[in-house]
Amino acid sequence: MSPQATATSLYREAAQAGDIVRQQLAANGALLQSLGVRLRALLPRAVVTCARGSSDHAATFAKYLIETRLGVVTASAAPSVSSLYEASPQVRDMVLLAISQSGASPDLLAAAASARAAGSLVVALINAQSSPLARAADVAVPLLAGMERSVAATKSYIASIAAVIQLVATWAQDQQLLEELRGAPAALERAWQHDWGAALPRLVDADHLFVIARGLGLGVAQEAALKLKETCGLHAEALSAAELRHGPMALLRRGFPVLVFAQNDETLDSVTALAREIASRGADVMIAGANVPSTLSLPSESAPAVIQPMLLIQSFYRLANALALARGRDPDHPPHLRKVTETV
Repeated sequence: MSPQATATSLYREAAQAGDIVRQQLAANGALLQSLGVRLRALLPRAVVTCARGSSDHAATFAKYLIETRLGVVTASAAPSVSSLYEASPQVRDMVLLAISQSGASPDLLAAAASARAAGSLVVALINAQSSPLARAADVAVPLLAGMERSVAATKSYIASIAAVIQLVATWAQDQQLLEELRGAPAALERAWQHDWGAALPRLVDADHLFVIARGLGLGVAQEAALKLKETCGLHAEALSAAELRHGPMALLRRGFPVLVFAQNDETLDSVTALAREIASRGADVMIAGANVPSTLSLPSESAPAVIQPMLLIQSFYRLANALALARGRDPDHPPHLRKVTETV
């Protein structure tokens, strides 16, 4: 690893993720236990997530985890419904789960205020504890990621995933899931050491890329695609492995790069089968989390399926940092972007 690569804020901040999750587990236990009691008493009809950017990718992960572990329908809100159209969806006896690093975006604040007025329980997973969103929520759960100087969110994204897992585990009274999460800090530190540098020659001159995952892994595929766009200037599209055959497969040609994330759960067979198929058609497939013939296997940390996606994105962040530099870009200061995006 070159001195230039380790000098970026993105590199230093992403490396902190394991310690941040360790702090979260210690600090938020009592708060989330209390919230779990409240949620079990409420029996919400549904969960509505509200987020933008990387936080919305954490919301994708939340959808899969809440629906598979709790059986509660979970859907993403369109914040513009409240902020621009001034409409008030009927969300009584539901939970609005808002996820944000800054807690300052007007459209998220409008959605939270509208939901609370309509009878929702508003829960915010929030990094800025003194933010307007934290004050507007019924329950504000601190992410404890600290300041991020890099425009690209890294440690705060992983903190959001960990907070979702801890929330769901306490709500469901799932002691096994809590125990799996307790192993995540050390696993994140090991995942950070995995070197995906073998992918660099395949991506340094690329113009387009598919990032493929399924289920619990889809949110980290979305996050990886966003990071490739903002830090590397690489047009990347995140897709569910279940959707590639519904049109996007037509774009594949010999040498087209495809990055695949696989976790060891019910989605594994379909994801690896797709990787084999597209590799046989000449696509340049790089896969993390599984071994598939005729593809580049990227080293990954073994873990329970719920924990594995955050470990894969942790290893990916190291690649994104190196790739941005190799493409002559500054990963900390992407063009036309700023840290706090105040969408109306």
